[in-house]
Amino acid sequence: MHQHPSADARGKPVDPFGVAAQAPNAGLAPEENVLATLEVDLDEQLRFTKRVLTLSSRRLAFLDREWLLNKSLALRLSDHAGVGSLELHDGEIRLAVWHFTLGAQVQANRLVEQFERAQAATAGQAQPEDDDTAQCPTCHAPLPPDSEECPTCARELTTPPSTWVLLRLWRFAKPYQAQLITGFLLTLASTGATLVAPYLTIPLMDKVLIPFQNGQAIDPWLVTWLLSGLFGSAVLAWGLNWARTYLLALVSERISADLRTATFDHLLKLSLDYFGSKRTGDLMSRIGSETDRISVFLSLHALDFATDVLMIGMTALILFSINPWLALVTLLPLPFIGWMIHLVRDRLRTGFEKIDRVWGQVTNVLADTIPGIRVVKAFAQESRESKRFREANVHNLELNDKLNKTWSLFSPTVALLTEMGLLVVWAFGIWLVSHQQITVGVLTAFIAYIGRFYGRLDSMSRIVSVTQKAAAGAKRIFDILDHVSNVPDPVNPVALPTVQGGIQMEGIGFRYGSRTVIRDLSLDIRPGEMIGLVGHSGSGKSTLVNLICRFYDVSEGAIKVDGVDIRRVAVADFRRHIGLVLQEPFLFFGTIAENIAYGKPDATREEIVAAARAAHAHEFILRLANGYDSLVGERGQGLSGGERQRISIARALLIDPRLLILDEATSSVDTETEKEIQKALDNLVKGRTTIAIAHRLSTLRKADRLVVMDRGQVVEVGPHDELMAKQGAYWRLYEAQARKEQEAAAVLGDDSDGDEGDGV
Repeated sequence: MHQHPSADARGKPVDPFGVAAQAPNAGLAPEENVLATLEVDLDEQLRFTKRVLTLSSRRLAFLDREWLLNKSLALRLSDHAGVGSLELHDGEIRLAVWHFTLGAQVQANRLVEQFERAQAATAGQAQPEDDDTAQCPTCHAPLPPDSEECPTCARELTTPPSTWVLLRLWRFAKPYQAQLITGFLLTLASTGATLVAPYLTIPLMDKVLIPFQNGQAIDPWLVTWLLSGLFGSAVLAWGLNWARTYLLALVSERISADLRTATFDHLLKLSLDYFGSKRTGDLMSRIGSETDRISVFLSLHALDFATDVLMIGMTALILFSINPWLALVTLLPLPFIGWMIHLVRDRLRTGFEKIDRVWGQVTNVLADTIPGIRVVKAFAQESRESKRFREANVHNLELNDKLNKTWSLFSPTVALLTEMGLLVVWAFGIWLVSHQQITVGVLTAFIAYIGRFYGRLDSMSRIVSVTQKAAAGAKRIFDILDHVSNVPDPVNPVALPTVQGGIQMEGIGFRYGSRTVIRDLSLDIRPGEMIGLVGHSGSGKSTLVNLICRFYDVSEGAIKVDGVDIRRVAVADFRRHIGLVLQEPFLFFGTIAENIAYGKPDATREEIVAAARAAHAHEFILRLANGYDSLVGERGQGLSGGERQRISIARALLIDPRLLILDEATSSVDTETEKEIQKALDNLVKGRTTIAIAHRLSTLRKADRLVVMDRGQVVEVGPHDELMAKQGAYWRLYEAQARKEQEAAAVLGDDSDGDEGDGV
């Protein structure tokens, strides 16, 4: 066992990774990277807490303890009754154990997988290049044979929602606990005020009405006092109900707003592969409708549920204080209603999540069709999209009908049981009155209390449906919040100095699912150098660019900028040094100026115009009706492809990046537009380290070096003339493309001749 607790000069424990806040300035050793972290949210007594278990390429650390990686250490992961456990063993000796809620299961799987890989690397065991064991690109857990679905990530789809997931909303409710306590006290007071009126019916019946029927005179002061009590309790209950409803509605709206914001912020931090496996409509549905559903539950139904529980409890106490035997008869239907609620709840909680998923399919059709309406109309596929929407809508209707069938039987049955209970109370009460064990006033008060008791019981049973809807929605929200990005920020980020632009790739490898995309690739790019990436489709060019931008993390090896591993730099800080120009530029709804200044929102108009001039976009912008203040439609509609591309180049120029990525920047435009874009690119690449992917190899002749890729590996590197002289892989690519261009030109020439002949 290798255990090295650390301490400072005063004996205070030091966290070697700075994750527990005991030593925030503690850093990593040279060449040491954080591989994974796990938020341990339960202590040894399974009480909620927040501590971090951290795995680096050399050690495992927790609070003031650390264990150096060696072949005898093993991590064992298990879960039981909703609690996950991670045990560290040295042979048969258990060194440590950590407990966590299953929301951190994906994190735990990732940590165990990275632990095993780090151990293999420490022991010098290289993983086979063509290992058949595929991994999930999201959580890096091993995939089953002949399967592309990760069992860990699939929990999101198969795990039924539990009502207990609503307790996790306390994380968002905690900042408002003072208002919530005030709301609870108001609820308690208002419930007590509503229970005054039935109690006053006892003297009203026994001391006023029944004596009056027997010939006695009515005492006006007593009647005035009793009626004043009824009026006062009603007004007090109204005021308290208004105050607590308004207060708790404000709190619930703020909780749902915080939940919506936290979900969106977390979504933005997730890596690209998460969005690759999700539909836009489904994510929109979760952040929009699910949080609204939770808000309605918190503002209305949770409040009603609390009121119902208090009303039932306080009413039961009053009933037992008046007559215990009659109170016992009143409670007879309770076990049957409780059994029915338990039975129906299990069906509702799975049914509502299915409905949520199907509703996500409905919104997916909308999210696909509306942005792509031009394509739909161009290919006359309106009826096809209408059929898709109708099928999703019918599926949603069928599931709702199935659930409503269960609910329609449950609710009347509860009402029937309460009516039967009221009938039994009437019968037993009349018997007690006939034997002079209670008065008519007591029976009247009992009936009034029972009406409220059973009314609240029926209301509670109806809340079961709403609660399960909210639980299903909360589960779908927490499925996002629990997801761990596989491009994590380092625990102790390193600040990049002034970036020169040198890029070093040292034996990098990358797998996506069961497919190896990059393998054992090494490349050294000098500062200010322009590199052209060429190769057949699927050779790994775009993947390599994604790895350099850290949209994904390498599986093996390291990518360094100016000698610093990019995994040790905060993601946002690193990407501020990168300018990206894509094949299909994306513009946001807004003005031309806002789109150019997207990467630098505080840019002055002079800076925006200067960037547009350098991108050869200034002239066509001035021709627009409102110049730089002209509105751009969604995704740049209203502008040509070349105009959108030049705006994206201006956007990249404005942030003045040291690293520039050009991904097929001129492949989708005509020759004349390409010349304009090429002039803009010439201004853009000056003094920057540039990596360019181009469909037409002739556009890369200005590159300092060309890197030829094939099946995820570099096969040739050198200038254009040198590679052409070798007559290797690049020469074959160039010749093949030249032949295609000649054939295309010949076909166009024949068509032109034919047209002219017909014209004569």
